Amino acid sequence: MTTKAPISWKPGDELPSITLPPVTRLDLIKYAGASGDFNPIHTIDEEAARAGLSGVIAHGMLTMAVMGRLFSPYLEHGFIKGFQTRFTGMVLVGDVLTVGGKVLGVESAEQGDLYSFDVFTRNQKGETVASGKVEFLVYRD
Repeated sequence: MTTKAPISWKPGDELPSITLPPVTRLDLIKYAGASGDFNPIHTIDEEAARAGLSGVIAHGMLTMAVMGRLFSPYLEHGFIKGFQTRFTGMVLVGDVLTVGGKVLGVESAEQGDLYSFDVFTRNQKGETVASGKVEFLVYRD
């Protein structure tokens, strides 16, 4: 029987960053179907060009979801209680995204310890395309 190790983050600790494979057109089509967001700037080149874009762009919420993957390894310990995101750049087909985050602080809550994080998504050029704040609640044992 395996026992989960407790989480004990400190302010300033960084989560291991994750670099994902390049964004594909198929990723955008799948996300459009899953989310119900069929805005053609995400899937049709001509519509993206009509909107003044250099190509189709990823859904902002897909970029946010990618940021949330930072917390997947810790879901046996708790859950994301709050998530705020600011989109600062466009994600294009072929972009390689890296997500990361840093602990800002922790406070005691009724259910456990509530950690706050600064999180980000950067493209292969090092440009931040999204940033935000996440609250992650770690259950008390």
